[in-house]
Amino acid sequence: MILSSCAALAQAADIAVTLYADAGYPPYSYEKNGKPAGLYYEIVSTAVKRLRGYKVEIQPVPWKRGMSLLKSGNGFALYPPYHNTHDEPWTWPYSLPLFEEKVVAICRKDVLAAKARKRWPEDFYGLTIGNNAGFIVGGESFEAAIRDGRLKMEEGKDVATNLVKLGLKRIDCYINDRIAIQWTLKQLKAEGRYDEGRTHAELAEALVIATEQGFLGYTERDNGRYTYKTDFVRQFDSIIYQMKRNGEIDTIARNFFKTH
Repeated sequence: MILSSCAALAQAADIAVTLYADAGYPPYSYEKNGKPAGLYYEIVSTAVKRLRGYKVEIQPVPWKRGMSLLKSGNGFALYPPYHNTHDEPWTWPYSLPLFEEKVVAICRKDVLAAKARKRWPEDFYGLTIGNNAGFIVGGESFEAAIRDGRLKMEEGKDVATNLVKLGLKRIDCYINDRIAIQWTLKQLKAEGRYDEGRTHAELAEALVIATEQGFLGYTERDNGRYTYKTDFVRQFDSIIYQMKRNGEIDTIARNFFKTH
């Protein structure tokens, strides 16, 4: 009786924490039947179960809303931003990196046949490039080219939306992580929503733009609201470090992609 009472008290003392997850970035982070899913969910949910003193809920939200929550200080943390303190100064600190991604440009084959597209972004001037809403993945030269009018960018809410737009020739190329593109395109074809070579254009990867890493990013705009932040960051990083060191994250990724 005493032991169970102690356990109940310890459980009651746990701090309730909400982490936000991108709802539209499969297979890494997405919403499935109202719940978070994806590789980053598998990694983060495994890690937070080992935290001492916290009861963690993971809630999927559209990426732009998640960033808005960090910017206003009304959200504690969000995954998986890339490390970008220049454009997103409200995000700090970042966790240890969770996984490495390769950002690529995928284009319609007719766009690639018209001209060699080997340099990013110079060889893409004059084109309309698709991007996920709120994502900053093209690099500084890409952003400058958009400001100068040498490139156009159109934002879609998620990977599937952008791929369908690309297939219907509403955009010329699309930039995002290679695995996210491949995985979503496979899903779209399986569901009959992408008929490559007939209703929709044939696609091919043009080039790798960058190698990036996904993180759990915390708000820097909370003004001390989250008094537990320092301890949470320390514990979470320690657990991720151990998961990397013992190969657990590699195992999670290997099993995830094998079954998805």
